[in-house]
Amino acid sequence: MTEYSVQSDLALARQLADMADSISHSRFRSNDLVVSMKPDMTHVTDADKAVEAAIVGALHDSRPGDSILGEEFGEEGESRRQWIIDPIDGTANYVRGVPVWATLISLAIDGVPVVGVVSAPALGKRWWAATALGAFVDETLGSATTRSERRIHVSQVAAIGDASMSCSGLKRWHDAGRLDQLLGLTQSVWRSRDYGDMWPYMMVAEGLVDIAGEFDMKPWDIAALIPIVQEAGGTFTSADGQPGPWSGSTLATNGLLHDEVLARLR
Repeated sequence: MTEYSVQSDLALARQLADMADSISHSRFRSNDLVVSMKPDMTHVTDADKAVEAAIVGALHDSRPGDSILGEEFGEEGESRRQWIIDPIDGTANYVRGVPVWATLISLAIDGVPVVGVVSAPALGKRWWAATALGAFVDETLGSATTRSERRIHVSQVAAIGDASMSCSGLKRWHDAGRLDQLLGLTQSVWRSRDYGDMWPYMMVAEGLVDIAGEFDMKPWDIAALIPIVQEAGGTFTSADGQPGPWSGSTLATNGLLHDEVLARLR
């Protein structure tokens, strides 16, 4: 098996994000966007399918021995190196013309995400990280004249009463039997807002929000977020404290608050 460095895998993931953005952003708010419903009653568009197909095709060329897990076309291959793809995270926003959506690209090795790229061209932002290489944001994505990349870090907020929280999907918390715990937490923090989809987790990584979480999450919703939050100095688990993108829920914090938030949500 060919050995690849994490630097080269991250560089490839960023190239894949460039390609994805060129497809997704060109179709955003287009009059002929084709929208349908999947069996789980979530939206899918022709852009979702085109982005994932393009990424999969590029991976076949660049990393032919790796396996792939994508939201739209499922799983292929059995390699311990697995690319995990959400072509458009926030498709419901995409359909309505809301700019909060992104392509999520991750590489997991033995089930552990080691590379993550979150690219949100309608917001003009991209975040990325890889194990031991730090976490970064480009806030000038799409600019032809200016690029502004900077390293990011979580906040140093150490008290729940000073924390800003973004925990999404009240119905999902209800269905998981955790709504009372969530509402109790909202009464204890300084501020509670729901920014939705990938954005709260990137705000945690940037130190703008201190707590983010959600239930009913799939691996492709989660995997790319993990290295970015962790490399920014934060902690990322399930709502029950389990590591990795496989447990169906998320809790991301600045690390200082994590144990207390877990205890309050149990």
